[in-house]
Amino acid sequence: MLTESQAYDLANKILSYSKLPECQIFLWESEEAYVRFANNAITTSGFVERRTIAIQSTRDRKTGAVSLTEIDEPSLRAAVARSEEMASLASVNQEYVEPLGPQEYPKLNKFHEETAKARSPVMIPHIRAIIDGALEAKLNGAGFFTRSSGVSAVANKRGLFGFHASTNASLSTTVRKPDGTSSGWASQPSPRISDIDGAALAERAITKCLKWEKPKRLEPGKYAVVLEPAATADLVGFLTSNFSARDADEGRSFLAKKGGGTYLGEKLFPEIITLRSDPFEPRLSSNPWSGDLLPNQRVTWIEKGVVKNLAYGRYWAAKKNKHPVPEGDSGVLEGGSGSIDDLIRTTERGLLVTRFWYIREVNPQTLQLTGLTRDTIFLIENGKVTTPVMNFRFNESPVRLLQNVQQLGQPVPAEGAETSPTLAPPLRATEFTFTSISDAV
Repeated sequence: MLTESQAYDLANKILSYSKLPECQIFLWESEEAYVRFANNAITTSGFVERRTIAIQSTRDRKTGAVSLTEIDEPSLRAAVARSEEMASLASVNQEYVEPLGPQEYPKLNKFHEETAKARSPVMIPHIRAIIDGALEAKLNGAGFFTRSSGVSAVANKRGLFGFHASTNASLSTTVRKPDGTSSGWASQPSPRISDIDGAALAERAITKCLKWEKPKRLEPGKYAVVLEPAATADLVGFLTSNFSARDADEGRSFLAKKGGGTYLGEKLFPEIITLRSDPFEPRLSSNPWSGDLLPNQRVTWIEKGVVKNLAYGRYWAAKKNKHPVPEGDSGVLEGGSGSIDDLIRTTERGLLVTRFWYIREVNPQTLQLTGLTRDTIFLIENGKVTTPVMNFRFNESPVRLLQNVQQLGQPVPAEGAETSPTLAPPLRATEFTFTSISDAV
């Protein structure tokens, strides 16, 4: 992949072809090694390299954009010319802001050589641990192990340049009974591939699969819940990216008051709730710049229950005479020191949820979501897990979820089905709304 100096030279070469007053370059390059397995056997392994260059040319607040994968001179020249042609045909951007000049981007330690160099010989022992465990338990193991490394760069005619290198790894597994009547799941994400523990994931997934036998039907309704970190991460991931000041000012978010104004500075959640974005958190991936290309920063959205900040893009910040605040990235929901077992022990009656799946937004104004539980859900009675139960469809808002939280466990890096990895704790909350039965496994 490109080094920082190579990315700088390439960006400047592209900019040198530009004839319009403004030109901005985005460059992404990545490589991914992966192994897929199913029915207790490896089915696919691969290595993929990708490159994308996006060119935006602007004159008189009119922008044209082109993307390409080639880096030879004729292709780059043609792409710049095409972006300039498209700019002449574009409509005037009514929310145009001047391009930024040079920025001091933070140095984020998100690149780990061990991850970047890892290939199948590093990944297969973890997969073997899952498959061996599944075979011993007479179950079918399946899953996906991927590791990636990448670089990104930004540049423009005003002297802005940024470069970032990062790595990621993730292993997830689903273990099922041969007749398909039960399923257990576990996953682990990390920028460091050495953090991944296939044997531990196998134990969790197999234990769940074996316990989720002949699930009972419970009527839909409002239940206390203990959410495992992956379930917490999926719902909180939707919340972290929904602190837009503009949405609140225009009455389109949960932070908008009826009749005008926002809930900034008001206590909407219990004191135990603190939610922030932290690009410097070493266990999560992040970028050194925001979507507006300003330096990324730590932002606390909720502090001890109080809404502390709203996200301001450059246009809306200028309109409202505010300082820009980047949108949520690398979400962290602070928690306590307890385990899932500790939360279960304090639950009189409720449901233990492993994870959610197929989550979709229902009402942006309240952030109400719908989705399904998946891969084991259990009834908790008098502080003990007692009975496997059938899956549910839910209709619930992460706002309301956090408002009903009574106890938090220790945060861990977790990855759900719909959102990027989050540092999330298991949690115990009241009155989670399940609306119908799902007979899926």
